[in-house]
Amino acid sequence: MKWKTRLTELLGIKKPIVQGGLAYLAYHELASAVSNAGGLGQLTAMSMDSETQLKKEIYLTRSLTDQPFGVNFAIGQHGRPFEHMLDTAIQEGVEIISVTGGNPKPVFDMVRGTNVKVLVLTAGKRQAIKAEELGSTAVMVVGQEGGGHLGKEDTGTMVLVPQVVDAVSIPVIASGGIGDGRGLMASLALGAEGIEMGTRFIATKECTHAHDAYKQRLLQGSETDTMIIKRSLGAPARVIRNGFAERITEIEASNGGYDLLKEYISGEANRKFIYEGKDEEGFAWAGQVMGAIHDVPSVHELFERIDQQAKEIRIKWQL
Repeated sequence: MKWKTRLTELLGIKKPIVQGGLAYLAYHELASAVSNAGGLGQLTAMSMDSETQLKKEIYLTRSLTDQPFGVNFAIGQHGRPFEHMLDTAIQEGVEIISVTGGNPKPVFDMVRGTNVKVLVLTAGKRQAIKAEELGSTAVMVVGQEGGGHLGKEDTGTMVLVPQVVDAVSIPVIASGGIGDGRGLMASLALGAEGIEMGTRFIATKECTHAHDAYKQRLLQGSETDTMIIKRSLGAPARVIRNGFAERITEIEASNGGYDLLKEYISGEANRKFIYEGKDEEGFAWAGQVMGAIHDVPSVHELFERIDQQAKEIRIKWQL
């Protein structure tokens, strides 16, 4: 199918599909595959240990695709500095930046005067309006079904997306609970001009950093096999349900603060599961869409499937 929305035109992509930032997983193998398939692939800057690594990943991505790609910045990680990494991306000529977590204003201050397009992940109407005021090219709107960090209001994608569409004039990208062509078409019907997928891209061949045990949990689990952690910290996030994650919520229920939780919610604990497959020693992000994931295709195969599903919907309803 040929797709044309404001999002595809603004970003120069062929399909209105954005790959999520995916902490510790979004590197050149996945980003280039998504971009080559027609979507917007992304690197995850704050999972990298230095500016040198980010430069290398940008170089490797460009060596594998001549299509647009972005760099994601998760800026809300307990005040961890991100400016040096963002400066590196700007110097390397990255044209698309996405921002998740935290106040995005410092990002806009740094890219002012450049041609960088900024996408901001939001979880509510007020945040989306503010992002537009700051100069965001588009807003990604995540409902409570999504994996990773979510909004505090537990509003679902189906309700949240049209509210944001009505509140802003810039393109809206729907996120949360989306993993196929049906989700794409539903999002467009809600007024969005594209989708962001995270969990679905983990279960692809090109997500090479994800351990097979992690991918198998996504395939075997249902939509009820996720849970929310970190709610007591004001930063609710959806993960695969396991004993380790349940221990986190037990600490939260006993009024344990950040000092008691930090070992359990650390990047190291996350990597234990997603890199080494040690689910008894760590946690892994996942959205409720895991219940609709049944295989590990290549990104190209996934995009072909999404196109076919969308085409079948158009034919069925004579759209």
